[in-house]
Amino acid sequence: MAGDLDGILVVAVEQAVAAPYASGRLADAGARVIKVERPEGDFARDYDHMVKGQSAYFVWLNRGKQSVRLDLKDAGDLALLKRMIGRADIVLQNLIPGAAERLGIGSADLRRADPRLITCDISGYGETGPMRDYKAYDLLIQAESGLSAVTGTAEEPARIGVSVCDIAAGMTAFQAILQALYARERTGEGRGIQVSLFHAMADWMNVPYLQHVYGGRTPVRSGLNHPSIAPYGVYRCGDGAGVLISIQNEREWHRLCAEVLGRAEVAADPRFVTNEDRVANRPALNAVIASVFGAEPRDRIVARLLAAKIAFGRMSSLDDLAGHPQAQLITVATSNGEIRMLAPGVAVVGRQDRYRPVPALGADDDAIRAEFAQAP
Repeated sequence: MAGDLDGILVVAVEQAVAAPYASGRLADAGARVIKVERPEGDFARDYDHMVKGQSAYFVWLNRGKQSVRLDLKDAGDLALLKRMIGRADIVLQNLIPGAAERLGIGSADLRRADPRLITCDISGYGETGPMRDYKAYDLLIQAESGLSAVTGTAEEPARIGVSVCDIAAGMTAFQAILQALYARERTGEGRGIQVSLFHAMADWMNVPYLQHVYGGRTPVRSGLNHPSIAPYGVYRCGDGAGVLISIQNEREWHRLCAEVLGRAEVAADPRFVTNEDRVANRPALNAVIASVFGAEPRDRIVARLLAAKIAFGRMSSLDDLAGHPQAQLITVATSNGEIRMLAPGVAVVGRQDRYRPVPALGADDDAIRAEFAQAP
């Protein structure tokens, strides 16, 4: 089945997570993505070797691409890259700021040479400002953006368990590139896109930022409790398994008390009448709920929650995720055999997508060198 972006050529001088995420989604959509790797390869190939000897990060982010190894310090390889760019619709790169310009492939120069070209530069802190040249990795940006200040327990901040800043930047780049492609169809003009990990994550921080700046309230780290809604958190059941519940309105609060806790009078307790009361008296509230949940196995508590139409989520392990009834898997070929991975988060009605292989390092060296041996 033809992809939506068939005929679009992406040249991606990329490594790690953020840029490969964006180019990987373009590849899933049918674009031809040529991944330009250093002679030793994208260093994400060696983050681990847990997926049939390959990196979990790499196989997740790089399906459907071609891999060519280029030494950009070599004049011949750099000339080859420039010939590839000469035929591209999109150039995506996450070299350190200023590196592309020093190589003669800076985005502004490329767009002057080809006004239809779409360029996307991904960096840690952006192309300007006093921190432009700082090294930036995901956990560093979690700290620098204030995310760590609102994540964790009251005693200690915690890392988000996935590379959320990299992913935020990759998602932001992907949507900006799609918008640029649509605009180019209407105007005939490409555009330059700049995305940084810091700014992508800062955008996601707008709710606590606005609450702090305009409301005078700094959200506190509250573990697996919602900072401004109660009850909205995790409770241990009698078998040790956890269940997270969420009450969104007073009607649900009354149902929880009457139908799940079996204590309708709790809803009228002056400490718990409104959401603000419940947040202010969260320890006492939690004690009431824990006394009921802790006396029953999770399956029984879940049955009561379902009957009362109270929103909940089980605290799942990765084993639980692997066998989750809602999980959807896709099959992807790699040089070390097929793997099964969790599917992308979007499904197109009436279409069954097929996913192209994860490339071995330099798998397309010969073919690409021959194809781009001469300028068009």
